[in-house]
Amino acid sequence: PLEMSAKKPVPFLRQVVSVRKKVHRDPRFDDLSGEYKPEIFMKTYSFLDSIKQKEKEMVQKQLKKCRNTEQKKKLQQLLNRMTQQERAQKKQQELRERELSLKKQQRELAKQGKKPFFLKKSEKRKLELAAKYAELKRSGKVESFLSKKRKRNAIKDKRRLPSQKNL
Repeated sequence: PLEMSAKKPVPFLRQVVSVRKKVHRDPRFDDLSGEYKPEIFMKTYSFLDSIKQKEKEMVQKQLKKCRNTEQKKKLQQLLNRMTQQERAQKKQQELRERELSLKKQQRELAKQGKKPFFLKKSEKRKLELAAKYAELKRSGKVESFLSKKRKRNAIKDKRRLPSQKNL
């Protein structure tokens, strides 16, 4: 700021030096950063998968060596989180591949001169469920999955019923 003498009164309309305000930009929402394409993102950062795998192996080795129960618990939680992230990423990749294959089929039909048909969310969900069932059948875990689902539904039904106290 401009230094002024304290002896003379401050003028009513004083000169203020304008300072440019710094504009922060978020690359997630800014057009300058380009459009987000998951396929390109996965290709660009595919090297991270190998690094994550090495870290997971390192955590497993530390878990075997560890004697401290608190430390062991923390390492186990970390390992579980890593495996869950890996599983979620694999599931997301499969879903993306399935969507791409459906799009490719629609393009081929359009090239043949047929009208494109887009699936509803409910139909996509049904296809996903069918794929999940096929996967469970292949791994031989259908019965355990269905029994868990039955138990879950039974608990939900019990909650919905009016309690015995009210009768």
